[in-house]
Formats: sequence, C-alpha cells, structure tokens
Amino acid sequence: MSPLTRRSFLASLTVAPSALRAFVLDPPVVRSTLFIGTYTEGVIAGSRGIYASRWTPEDGSLTDPVLAAATQNPSFLAISPRSKQSRRTLYAVNEIGNFAGTHDGSVTPFRIDEHTGELKAGQEVDSGGSGPCHITLDHTGGSLFVANYDSGSVASFLVREGALSAAVSKFKFSGHGVDPKRQESPHTHGVTVSPGNEYLLVNDLGLDRIMIFHLQAATAKLTPNSVQPYFSAKPGAGPRHGTFHPMGKWFYSLNEMHSTIDQLEWDEHAGTLKWISTTPTLPPEFAVEHNTAAEVVIDGEGRFLYASNRGHDSIAVFSIDGRTGTLTLVERHSSGGKAPRHFAIDPSGDWVLVANQETNNIVVFKRDRSSGMLKDTGKLYKVDRPVCLVFA
Repeated sequence: MSPLTRRSFLASLTVAPSALRAFVLDPPVVRSTLFIGTYTEGVIAGSRGIYASRWTPEDGSLTDPVLAAATQNPSFLAISPRSKQSRRTLYAVNEIGNFAGTHDGSVTPFRIDEHTGELKAGQEVDSGGSGPCHITLDHTGGSLFVANYDSGSVASFLVREGALSAAVSKFKFSGHGVDPKRQESPHTHGVTVSPGNEYLLVNDLGLDRIMIFHLQAATAKLTPNSVQPYFSAKPGAGPRHGTFHPMGKWFYSLNEMHSTIDQLEWDEHAGTLKWISTTPTLPPEFAVEHNTAAEVVIDGEGRFLYASNRGHDSIAVFSIDGRTGTLTLVERHSSGGKAPRHFAIDPSGDWVLVANQETNNIVVFKRDRSSGMLKDTGKLYKVDRPVCLVFA
C-alpha cells in the first residue's frame, strides 16, 4: 500500500467538521491517542483499516474514531517505545494469505504524527507465514516478532529507524493437538518477550505448547532454548496469549479453548517455565464449549489480572498475591457487548477499554485501583469489527 498523504488522510475521514477539528487541532487538551486495529473483510466489511481517537483520561472519553490509515485486515498492533532519537512507529500485521503473490501475510510500519494522529505507511514486508495474528516488539524497540496463525510459524525482524528488515529468523512448527477441529495443525497465536529481553515465548494453540527461544536482541535472531525448548499445556487447552507479572517471576498463559489461565514460574537465567496452578475464567455453570478466552492483561502495579471471555462476554478480574502470584477471583463483569476480542488499561490505570468485535463497539469502564473492580460508565463508541486497542 502506498503511503497516504495528509490530504487523502483528511479527505477519508467521514466525520463532522467539528469532530475533525477536535481531533486534529486540540491535542493539548488530551494525553494520548488510541489506535484501533480492525478486520476489513468478512461478514461485515464496514471497516477500512486502522482507526484513531483522542483519549481524555480526566473523564474517560474518546473522540469519535476516525480512519488513520487504510490497510487490509490490520488485526493486531504494536507501538515502538518512545525514543529521543526517532519518532514513534506503529506496526500492524495484515492478517491475509496472499501477500505479493505468496500465501503469506504481511507487516506494515506506520510513522505516527503525534500532533494529528495521522499514520504514514512505510515499506510493507512479508510476515514469514500466513494469517499473522499477533505482533510485539522487544523492550528496546529494535526487534519485532510475529505469530502466524494459519501456517503455525513465528518470525523475527530487525527494526532500524522504524523500517523492517526481511525476516531474520523463521520457525514453522509441526504436529497437532487432541482436538481434530481446532488443533489439526500448529496455530501460533501469541508472542511475548521476557522481562530481561533475553527470551521470546511463543504460544501455539494447535500444539498446546509454549515455545521458548533465546533472543539475540541486537540482531533479532531466535534460537530454540536448549534447556527447555517448550512448555506443554494440558491437552486441548489451546494456549493463546500470555503476560509476565511486573516482578518477572511469573508468566500467565491464557488458554483459549479451556478458558483457563496457567500460572507458570519463570526462570530468566535458564529460560524455563514450570507449572504452578490453573485458574478458570468462567463460572462453573457456564459450558466451556460455548466460550473462547481472548486476552489477558496485568495492571502496572501487578495487583490485578484481567481476562476476556467471548461467549460469556465478560471480563474476569483476579487479584494477584504479591508473595505467591496466586490468582483469586474478584468479579466477572459484562463486557458491554459481544465477543470482547481485546481490551486495554489506559496509561493512567484508571480506565479499561474493551473492544467487542461482534457488536462493533468500544466500551469504557472505570477501574477501581484498590479493588480492581470495573464500573459501567455508559460510554460506548462505534467501530466496525474492532480487534486490538493500543495507546500512544
């Protein structure tokens, strides 16, 4: 896709002039921009790419989302760390299987204009597999990683001044899980960099494994960990996404198919995972086969963990024991729509924004930082097929 000019960017915005002026001209009033990844293909084709809204943490409000970049199926997003040397860059996987005459997907970098929210596309590159569904950067912003769901593979890329190299490392997995419908082959679903920036953990739903790779951050090269190449989840669990506790001692892996969270002990020196406990995200009376867990997030203080349920359509809230990392249920709160694919805690820590894919909305909840509980605000914003929310 060729880069959008400022004129074509502004011309593509289907909002009232007053809303556009508020978005472009008044950044001092707000603190950050919310970028929204979407699906542009499928049952509903109302979305055209990546959308953006100005975020006001004082009252938990968004401006109406506007198109920031037209691009194909930008389902998941990642933003580079802030640097004095370069402008921030947003990276989007294009969840497709036909890039440049191949069966692969792609990754597109976008330079962010922090005054207007405009995104300027850079050179799109092959994702190293088909159906890329998750993306993340290392802690320096110098390496980028993509999980390719359809091909069951992971790829790494070197980042220089926001631009991406061709894939440095590519690993295509083999095998299958116990479920013949969903685990007929590998389905790589999540990539997470370890706290020390020395390892990459790769959740594969199809194999019920979390692969462990040693990361050479300076070159983006991945090498399978010789001490423990992978951790095996319970058969049929379907590891999807994971997150580290801020203390770096525990990794929490969300299992999509079993709707559970595995608490795992992490050893940064050896790069190993050890099972501690498993916690359900659903109430016991709700059938697991009617739900798929989607996202897991820990607040900045490491006191609470949140997980989304699609089917039960809720956000499960857990407190985290600071000594043991044990999860204790606080509540299960309605997501305010259907199929909460993704959600994010805002930079202030006071709000949780939920992207409900099937009801085409983003719902804002007030977060009690002492109890972790969520409170309805009545704030709802329409976006077609929202998949991912990231703050810049």
